[in-house]
Amino acid sequence: MRTWLASLLLAMCAFTQAVAASPVDDLFGAVAIDNLRDVRRLIQEGVVDPNATDAKGDTFLIAAIRNDARRVTEYLIANRKVDIERTDAPQETPLMIAAWRNQKGAVEQLLARGAQVNRVGWTALHYAASIGSLDIVKLLLDHSAYIDAESPNKTTPLMMAARSDHADVCRLLIDEGADPTLVNERDLSAADFATRVGDSDTAEWLREREGAWRAKYASPSSTPPRQ
Repeated sequence: MRTWLASLLLAMCAFTQAVAASPVDDLFGAVAIDNLRDVRRLIQEGVVDPNATDAKGDTFLIAAIRNDARRVTEYLIANRKVDIERTDAPQETPLMIAAWRNQKGAVEQLLARGAQVNRVGWTALHYAASIGSLDIVKLLLDHSAYIDAESPNKTTPLMMAARSDHADVCRLLIDEGADPTLVNERDLSAADFATRVGDSDTAEWLREREGAWRAKYASPSSTPPRQ
């Protein structure tokens, strides 16, 4: 009996070590610490699918962005074998994660590789607006991001900026043509969100913009701008 138990324990240990030492795990470990040398070696050896995912559903690229592994991120985006549109479990793209993490360099590189800016549901513009990144918001708009993109509950980037108390982003989006009269499924406008976070000045300014928008586009012949 003891011999059998000892053999079983040895087998379990060997199995655990084999799993822990898998190339995929090794590569995710290297990504987490921005170890470009090992990442490049493992991918060039061809022993790992560069689009493999971990238990959470993150790809190597998404993991690199989350871990702020700048060198590895740059290498993976430049690697044509890496699918820059592969999403994580919540269906977030690398561009969305880079916007959320305020990584302007990664956003620029992804855009240069042709990353999809507009998509159904949450977008990179929502994420950039929510963290108050003027630079990334401008970048995305320069790449034809739809300014009034609606999330699954009809929340727009302008609402996200107001909800997160980023008055400067609200003003930029309005200046670029965002519609301040839109409401989400809870019937909340950007001005309502500004009121909720206690930014009365921005809320008042947004309500003034609502009035100006309605007055300007009240005529049937007038068409609101769309990007």
